[in-house]
Amino acid sequence: MSERNTLIRSLHDVGLAAWFGGSLMGAVGLNGAAADEGGSDTARDRISSSGWAKWTPVNAAAIGAHLFGGGGLLAANAHRVAHQQGVGASTAVKTVLTGAALAATAYARVVGKKIELASSSDPQESEKAAQHPIDVEQARRHLAMAQWAVPALTGCLVVLNALHGEQQRPAEQARGMWGHGGLAHPPAFRDALHRLPVGR
Repeated sequence: MSERNTLIRSLHDVGLAAWFGGSLMGAVGLNGAAADEGGSDTARDRISSSGWAKWTPVNAAAIGAHLFGGGGLLAANAHRVAHQQGVGASTAVKTVLTGAALAATAYARVVGKKIELASSSDPQESEKAAQHPIDVEQARRHLAMAQWAVPALTGCLVVLNALHGEQQRPAEQARGMWGHGGLAHPPAFRDALHRLPVGR
């Protein structure tokens, strides 16, 4: 396809960048600062919970932008996913990783909210926590694993995004169409050939 998809590509890339960067900064910077300055386990939980709670709506918007842009790019490049060798496989892997990152993000928020209630000094929140008691030490371990899983998974998505960019090179498209039976799909194959650089 020759038309540009600047808006949906920007939503996809900026959303992923915020999702990855925010989760990594939180795991390293916010949690690290809370551990250094908290003084006690409860104080550390309060500091980190407050920071993650403020980040949550921004993170949700970033994830929404990424998913919307990703859906738009998938629709715009459906012919390549179907006919260019390697694109379908990398798209499938990306879909699985996105689902895993979403699950890890949601799990981290659920566990983080429980720790937030358990460490709160607000009587109403303490009452809510008492109604659903948790093993705080175990919850902290699970939360730490989930919070590190998110940047690991979204980092893999960044790498796959780079791979998809390479697969969009005209030479890669032509080679992929040929290797995947591109001659059976002449419009897509011709489009890839027409964008090959002309030698001087």
